[in-house]
Amino acid sequence: MSESKNSAWFVYILRCADGTLYTGITNDLSRRCRQHNDGKAARYTRSRRPTRLVYQEVVADRSQALRRELAIKALSRRQKLCLMRGAA
Repeated sequence: MSESKNSAWFVYILRCADGTLYTGITNDLSRRCRQHNDGKAARYTRSRRPTRLVYQEVVADRSQALRRELAIKALSRRQKLCLMRGAA
C-alpha cells in the first residue's frame, strides 16, 4: 500500500467510557474513531467503549506522528488534560 506524500497524519486522544485516555495516530481520523467504537481497533479500547475524540493534531507525515504520539504518551494525565484544554 503506497502512501501519498501529501496525506496528512493525525495524532489523537480518545476519552474512553471508563474515563481513561487513549493516544494514537492515523491518516484517516473518522475511520479510525469508527473502528475504535466498533471494537475493531486497539485492544485497549475494545473493552472501554464507547470512546469520544477529545483532541487531535495534524502532522506532516507518519514519522512525525509517531514521534508526537510518543511525546504525548510520556505526559502525565494532568499534562494531557492541560494539552486538551489548550486546544479547545
